[in-house]
Amino acid sequence: QVQLVESGGGLVQAGGSLRLSCAASGRTLSIYRMGWFRQAPGKEREFVAQISWISGSTYYADSVKGRFTISRDNAKKTLYLQMNNLKPEDTAHYYCALGPVPARYDYWGQGTQVTVSS
Repeated sequence: QVQLVESGGGLVQAGGSLRLSCAASGRTLSIYRMGWFRQAPGKEREFVAQISWISGSTYYADSVKGRFTISRDNAKKTLYLQMNNLKPEDTAHYYCALGPVPARYDYWGQGTQVTVSS
């Protein structure tokens, strides 16, 4: 069983920063890529960023490009999301996801809440 545990969410003022973490664990865990998604109240879940676990190549949603940075620690099997210059529209529940193979995310964490006040 694969487990993903997010942490680092909280309440921050607009313009502030937060760093989210996602620790992955489980037997015979194979990682192709990991990503961050978010869901605001009344809205569908949306993609935020992803990282290739081996190459480290990254991809971002346009709404966060230049403000958010995704990174990973292969040895610790931990994913990060550094969020700078946060805006009220970034308020959402943030989830990390793990894809053991291309084009698919099979495992999801419970998420962590990020609230940005204006």
